[in-house]
Parts: sequence; C-alpha cells; structure tokens
Amino acid sequence: METLKDRLRADMTAHLKAGNKVELTTVRNLLGEINTREKGGKTPIELDDAAVISLLQKEAARRHETAVTYTNAGQADRAAAEEQEAAIIEAYLPAALSEDDAKAIVAEAVATLRAEGNELGMRQMGSVMKLVTEKVAGRFDGKALSNMVRAALA
Repeated sequence: METLKDRLRADMTAHLKAGNKVELTTVRNLLGEINTREKGGKTPIELDDAAVISLLQKEAARRHETAVTYTNAGQADRAAAEEQEAAIIEAYLPAALSEDDAKAIVAEAVATLRAEGNELGMRQMGSVMKLVTEKVAGRFDGKALSNMVRAALA
C-alpha cells in the first residue's frame, strides 16, 4: 500500500517532468518539512500517514493565514499564490466530514461505550474523544468535535 510520503515523492517527480513549477515547489517544501520532522529530534523517527496528514493540515492552515495577511497588506498577487499552494496541499488531505457525519460518529462512540457497560459522564470525555478521534482522523475540526462530544455526554 502506497503511503502519503510515497505519493508526494511520485508527484514531485511527475511535476518535475511536466514542468509544473508551483506544484513542484510546494511538494518539495512539504517533503522537506517531513524530512525535518523525521530527522530533527535526538533520534530519527518515521512519520506515519496520520502524522503526515496532521503536518499537511498545519501547512495548509499556515498558507491560508499568510494569504489573509497578504490580502490585508494589499498584496493580492502574493495572497493568490499562497491560496494556490494551500489548494495543492489540500488535494492530499482526506475528504472532510460533514457535520451530520461527525455527529453520527460521536453518537456511535457513545453507544459503543454504553454497550460495554460504562457509565458515561463528563469525566469519560477523554474515552469518547479517543474513539471519535480515531475514526475522524483530522477530517473535522477538533474544537467542534469536542463540543459535540460534550453535548452528547451532557
């Protein structure tokens, strides 16, 4: 099974051959950031797909924030370039969940824990969030997810 890093490397080669400069630069920067994270600590680590997805989400968010800053400074061309890079990065991210899908996952997690005989209250929020986070895996806003779990437990 192809990992996300393998896909990025293959796409980098394809963009290089096709002469897509913006895509090539963006993917190269992403791979550089991944390498920095993997080799930057005391001991080298291997990032799995979940960690790479998290990194890509942060990079896309950073591009959006920078675009807003450029827009506020009257630099529309630079803002457009940042938005273009963000769109390239977001193409590698899994499809976002709708709010209804996220609520269904929260309800399923609560039902699973109750079926196991657990008495659920606000103290068990961590247990519910652990189950929900495994299924959502970065495809929905964490704060909104936390609020949904709070509402389900209340």
